[in-house]
Amino acid sequence: MHSNSLSAIPAPGRTPVRTSVLAAGLLSAAVLLAGCGSASRQASYEPEAFSSTNTHTRDYEATEAETCEAARRALLSQGYMITAANSDLVTGRKSFQPAAEVHVEVEFRVVCARESTRSGKAGRSTVAFATALQDRYGLKKVNNSASLGVGAIGSLSLPFTSSDDAMVKVASETLTDERFYDRFFALLDRFLEGPGPEAQDEAAAKPEQTPVASPAGATAPSPAPAPASDPAPAVTYPVTSSPNRG
Repeated sequence: MHSNSLSAIPAPGRTPVRTSVLAAGLLSAAVLLAGCGSASRQASYEPEAFSSTNTHTRDYEATEAETCEAARRALLSQGYMITAANSDLVTGRKSFQPAAEVHVEVEFRVVCARESTRSGKAGRSTVAFATALQDRYGLKKVNNSASLGVGAIGSLSLPFTSSDDAMVKVASETLTDERFYDRFFALLDRFLEGPGPEAQDEAAAKPEQTPVASPAGATAPSPAPAPASDPAPAVTYPVTSSPNRG
């Protein structure tokens, strides 16, 4: 009986160990929850209201091909490299370097869609949809390690480390500044108001006629008289025949 009662008594030192383990687990769980809460607070996204359509769209009284051609010329005039161009889509890309170790690329995309009426027929105006995507790259150092084995001495390895510089994409976002798109659409409108390529080709092919200067003292030739109208046909009357006289 005495031995059984002694065995039921917990050994000294066990309860503090379990308490410390439980406290450490609760502390790590609290730290994990706090970290998750801070990460969720740091991530903030702009809510999409889908209420305004004036930032990325404009209406033009032109066809799809004419609108996209004007957009292509507008991008070319600003140094964009055109990557695709057809009658309803134009894409261009331009590179910037705002800092020594920062590289930015802007991809501009314009989609031209003909307006349609309620009856389903194509209208006379075209809607131009413009979107610009900005990618930001940062200079990162990549460490490379290598080992050199010397066979004559033995199994000796000497570590060598080197670092290479590489541009890594660190951010990507769609530009939503209204002033940025206002300037582009204003430039597109300027190229759309000018004469089309067909009219320019016809004007270049048409020879210019320069008037020939008349010598001094010479009078200008008088215009030739207008041709007289044809005379009216003569009116004839029948004549009665008379007998021959012998």
